[in-house]
Amino acid sequence: MVVCVHIPRFALTVAAGGAQALAGRALALAPMAGAELRVGEVSGAAEAHGVSTGTTLGEALVRCPELELVPADPLAVAEAWEGVMCALEGIGAAIEPARAGLAYFDGDGLRGIHGSDANTIAATRRALCRPARIGVGPTRFCALAAALGSSARRAKAIDGREARRYLAAQPVELLGFREQTAALVEPLRRLGVRTLGELRELAPTHRPASREALADRFGEPGVLAYRLADGEDRPLVPRRVEETLEERLDVGDAGSGEMLQRVLGVLVDRLLARPERHGRTLRAAVLSARLVGGGTWRERVVFRQALSDAKRMGLALSLRLPLLPAPAESLRLGVERFGPAEGQQHTLLEQCKQARQERLGEAVSQVRTVAGHDAALRAVCIDPDSRVPERRVVLTPLPG
Repeated sequence: MVVCVHIPRFALTVAAGGAQALAGRALALAPMAGAELRVGEVSGAAEAHGVSTGTTLGEALVRCPELELVPADPLAVAEAWEGVMCALEGIGAAIEPARAGLAYFDGDGLRGIHGSDANTIAATRRALCRPARIGVGPTRFCALAAALGSSARRAKAIDGREARRYLAAQPVELLGFREQTAALVEPLRRLGVRTLGELRELAPTHRPASREALADRFGEPGVLAYRLADGEDRPLVPRRVEETLEERLDVGDAGSGEMLQRVLGVLVDRLLARPERHGRTLRAAVLSARLVGGGTWRERVVFRQALSDAKRMGLALSLRLPLLPAPAESLRLGVERFGPAEGQQHTLLEQCKQARQERLGEAVSQVRTVAGHDAALRAVCIDPDSRVPERRVVLTPLPG
């Protein structure tokens, strides 16, 4: 049993100051500076005027002249979402976060703690302390569909035997919640495909040749979309819970330019000097700032190699400072993922087999940190004599 927790308009609610601020007002998250001018999450009143997430700013203002733009606050959103995930982990759940406001966990292992599925759902609502839609299904995608069809007071469960039939009636917009298939929604609309059942009819059989027809038209996302519509999905990958380590410094008059880089250097030195680091290297960090004109900015930085060198870290992080949309009021630097201890690192000159394996494992971990668990795969030959190239090898996860 996979449980999906969906909190609608999470980022907008946090940025606006609470759910009460959305009542009866046409609000939308303002586009980030330097990005394409498309609004973020919108309130219900804005949706009633035909404005949706991703609508261009000009079109949104034409459809809803009274639309109010709320400055995005990614730092506050990240902190609020971390609090939600910690609350869910407090009831024993192993969380796989999809994005702010959307998470999954396996409910089967919680029956021994809470006694039943109904008690698990009740404990989830108590832990959230805010309105949320909860769905239960045999896979992540089924649970998401159930959550979107539920209410804020009553969860919805889909039995494994009726999963395919339930998904067949769902709109193709459901694919927009998965990053790999979000780009298919618009092409499928233009083709007249409105539901996931109609998508399955594009490949009416389970034979490989039938799915290859979708792959020829839409590539790998098309095959994934068919599998999701057919009730298939990958297993859950819970997040790794690590301790929080962060340094903050008020910028003052050094809101930009060379002085800001010096402030960043101080943050790096302080972070590396923290005794809680225990000599570990840093694999990924989060650089964030509170802006002078209001709002915040947040950038995730994954180092090419786990580092503990202040100079190299400062150089990698300073490349993100020009992305600041406005002068900074304060600057923060936190650790998102630790690497191995300094004594366990090997130089590039070591040619022993163990060192090469460790460096390969480090590279695989870096790739998965950036692009997800399925980013590092290896090709395994299964049918070398096949005339179809796609059948000669199969991709499997690379150990590391």
